[in-house]
Amino acid sequence: MVVDAVIAIGNDDRLNMIGIKKVPGGNMRDSFLVNGVAFKKTFSYAGFEQQPKKFLNPKILLLNIEMELKSEKENAEIRLSDPSQYQSIVDAEWNIIYDKLDKCVKSGAKVVLSRLAIGDLATQYFADRDIFCAGRVAEEDLQRVAAATGGTVQTSVNNIIDEVLGTCEVFEEKQVGNERFNIFSGCPSGRTATIVLRGGADQFIEEAERSLHDAIMIVRRALKNSTVVAGGGAIDMEISRYLRQHARTIAGKSQLFINSYAKALEVIPRQLCDNAGFDATDVLNKLRQKHALPSGEGASYGVDINTGGIADSFTNFVWEPSVVKSNAINAATEAACLILSVDETVKNPK
Repeated sequence: MVVDAVIAIGNDDRLNMIGIKKVPGGNMRDSFLVNGVAFKKTFSYAGFEQQPKKFLNPKILLLNIEMELKSEKENAEIRLSDPSQYQSIVDAEWNIIYDKLDKCVKSGAKVVLSRLAIGDLATQYFADRDIFCAGRVAEEDLQRVAAATGGTVQTSVNNIIDEVLGTCEVFEEKQVGNERFNIFSGCPSGRTATIVLRGGADQFIEEAERSLHDAIMIVRRALKNSTVVAGGGAIDMEISRYLRQHARTIAGKSQLFINSYAKALEVIPRQLCDNAGFDATDVLNKLRQKHALPSGEGASYGVDINTGGIADSFTNFVWEPSVVKSNAINAATEAACLILSVDETVKNPK
């Protein structure tokens, strides 16, 4: 799912183009990827049930306008000399909103989304004309719909031309868990994806979201810099072996430093074993033996999380972008140098 999502947004670097929506309930495996935009059904007014719930290739109109009758914010007052004039003022207000709605319908749009409220009058007006509408759509969702469908958010209903309308292959409103979701899939300009996460408890979903964020970052890196190294601690063991051999060619104290550096690199495969619940000492000895083979055939062997042994990371598709690896080693080295350069540390008295 992550790879599909990252490929979907292509060269667009804005991470907010990948939306992650969390829906409690169901199974972790019920999570799915929408190649487009999905968001929770917004607050709706009377009349929304008569609206169609599915469209094929609809035109989508995106607005930033309120479509409801509002009472005046300030103390507006009108002085009338004749009671019959009162009706004309009420009519004027209704005419304004009907005019707006009529222009939306004439634009040919079948789905109308607005960042501000769409009241019950408008909801019913659209329902009678087989148009789906949703008001109070969150800003980021609206932006993602705009990017995906190729529409532009309008601040006025006057002069709506075809260029500003978006489109997608399928729009539908679907039940996900105990929420209704509006889903736009098969969007022409791609460039956005939504991952809908399911899970039994909120903590699970939060955790999944954090893991996904890491995964998305790594996949983006791998797409940009196509050089990879063997993962699963293989590259660390290999550098460690190389440094140990190199240390033997040096006379003097620096031999000790290089050896310690080599030993420090083994912490990665060791941690992988611990996290997976395997015997780290056992696995590390096997790895050292493999990496020490003179032919060099063991260079890409790393921890195999599935069996608890070791395996060739490269053939098992456990890769890491080399950029990430070199940055990690650089950062660790700099941190260690910094700490070592401090003569005395200040402790808090108990």
